[in-house]
Amino acid sequence: MKKYRGLVLLTLALLVITGCGTSKSNSEPTPTATLDRIKADGKITFAMSGQYPPFNYFNEQNKLTGFDVEIGQEIAKRINVNSDPIATEWDGIIAGLTTSKFDMILGSMAITDERLEKVNFSTPYYRSGAQVIVPSDSNISGAADLKGKKVGVVLGTTFETKARELGATVNTYKGDPDAFNDMLNGRLDAVITDKIVGLNAIKKNNYPYKLVGDLLYVEKMGIAIRKDSPKLLEAVNNALTEMMDDGTYKQISEKYFNQDIR
Repeated sequence: MKKYRGLVLLTLALLVITGCGTSKSNSEPTPTATLDRIKADGKITFAMSGQYPPFNYFNEQNKLTGFDVEIGQEIAKRINVNSDPIATEWDGIIAGLTTSKFDMILGSMAITDERLEKVNFSTPYYRSGAQVIVPSDSNISGAADLKGKKVGVVLGTTFETKARELGATVNTYKGDPDAFNDMLNGRLDAVITDKIVGLNAIKKNNYPYKLVGDLLYVEKMGIAIRKDSPKLLEAVNNALTEMMDDGTYKQISEKYFNQDIR
């Protein structure tokens, strides 16, 4: 009996040791894991809405293109991998990043304290701001006139938050093109979006719209990266610095905006 109990105790001890060893081997990835895996795969994936021209959108060949896409392609080139842009719903894009559906968010995402609780951001790669856009014959002159008005915004954006703060009746959309079309059809009194996006939409589509009031706020846009990927963050920041120093960033920016928007 004593011999039997001794064997049981020995077996239990071995199970505990084995269990501890298994826990250690299945621990969180090392900080270099994401970058190492990207280099091993030979590609880096980055997400965007695909509905934010001229920053990111689908062209006539149904291919993702735009300022964000080209910035991502240049970053990939400098990390010595291929680029793989992905379009996804904006309101779930951070959840997609934190669950490793892609490596980064490179889709004109504003850096906010709330988002910084969930992800890390690169150094800002451009600056812009929120703008009120209304039909050309509208009496709305700025933010103070939006209370009770029907305002269109993209779901999950800082624009949505601001519109609600201003007391507007908010209609949410998957992308700005849908909001602009609804305003054209008389279903909205105003749209809040990025100033550059608004100017581009008016110019490209000959919309009878105008920009009113000052910028509601200024935003710095960053590339979102999971908190467990500091080496990838470092590589992205290094690539951005190089691009801005050697003129590549300016070249891409002037292609889409006729100016350097950093």
